[in-house]
Amino acid sequence: MEEQDKLAVTIGQNLARLRKMANMTQLDLAEKLNYSDKSISKWEQGNGIPDIHILVRIAELFDVTVDDLVKEHPEKEVLPRNTKLLRRVIILMLSVGLCWLVAVVGFVLFHIFSDMPHVWLAFLFAVPASAIVVLVFSCIWSWKWVRIVSLSVLIWTALTVVTVTAYLYGHAIWLVFLIGVPLQVLALFFFVWWKRAHTFHFFRRK
Repeated sequence: MEEQDKLAVTIGQNLARLRKMANMTQLDLAEKLNYSDKSISKWEQGNGIPDIHILVRIAELFDVTVDDLVKEHPEKEVLPRNTKLLRRVIILMLSVGLCWLVAVVGFVLFHIFSDMPHVWLAFLFAVPASAIVVLVFSCIWSWKWVRIVSLSVLIWTALTVVTVTAYLYGHAIWLVFLIGVPLQVLALFFFVWWKRAHTFHFFRRK
């Protein structure tokens, strides 16, 4: 019974937080769910738990998952998925932008304080560096297709950087691009295998 009471309180807190974030009153939410505002008040106070189909409707209304509604979030607010996505995209853009800022600073400093030729290569190196940043964040956030695209970009841009750099210093190593073919195949194979392995593991747990 204590577990059910705790669950009711958790759902109530999450529901109240999401409603306020959406600038909705209890009456507004009640009208959208075809319930009375007294029911909304009762749920938010932890004096009852909505039926599962109502929880699903609430989750769809606020663009969150049912899991977000029933779990405690002591350190962060329950955010709609589109808000989470926006924050992550901003973080990703700032991180990639940092790579290019480093490239610009490096270009300027080498151009001013050294006679090193081809300092513009700093911008070329920024491309695979950016791909690494995107790959890391896509792994953290489980962005599957972004992960494989960023890995592919990393493979081919890294090979391009090596080839162009070698060519500028008198070495023609265009055949190095052949290395990218098996690397790309392995990346795709690993991606498909990883996805199928996790799907199989999920159904076994079921």
